[in-house]
Amino acid sequence: MIDKLHVLNVIDQTLYGSDKYLVDLKISTDNRINVAIDGDNGITIDDCIELSRAIENSLNRDEEDFELNVASAGLDSPLKLKRQYRKNVGQDLTVTTFDGETVEGTLIDADDEKITLKLPGRKNMKAEPLQIAHADIKTAKIVIKF
Repeated sequence: MIDKLHVLNVIDQTLYGSDKYLVDLKISTDNRINVAIDGDNGITIDDCIELSRAIENSLNRDEEDFELNVASAGLDSPLKLKRQYRKNVGQDLTVTTFDGETVEGTLIDADDEKITLKLPGRKNMKAEPLQIAHADIKTAKIVIKF
């Protein structure tokens, strides 16, 4: 089986010093490697190709065969890292907490402890911003509008 620590080290070395960062790494028992990356200024196909080549060149197909997929964390993927929240200030989010509450609002602030959402107000009433601790967030997704 492919060594996850080895792949993590290659990813860290390749992304070091850039605004790119690892969001998720999964290696299945049949050596399917799935890497999701993001960047403070977005991800390009060239970023994915560069990381894919670095990982592939560090592994030996003669010893173990593998399948490798490197992609950007998609818009429909849940936010996982505090850094992703900061990047997405201004976006509309749907947030579900561990106690089952679901709220939708505009992300107006994000720090290391919490996020702040501006909730839609009712007619003639302004809703107070809602703060949610990162520890209380089960899932958070960007609302895609067309």
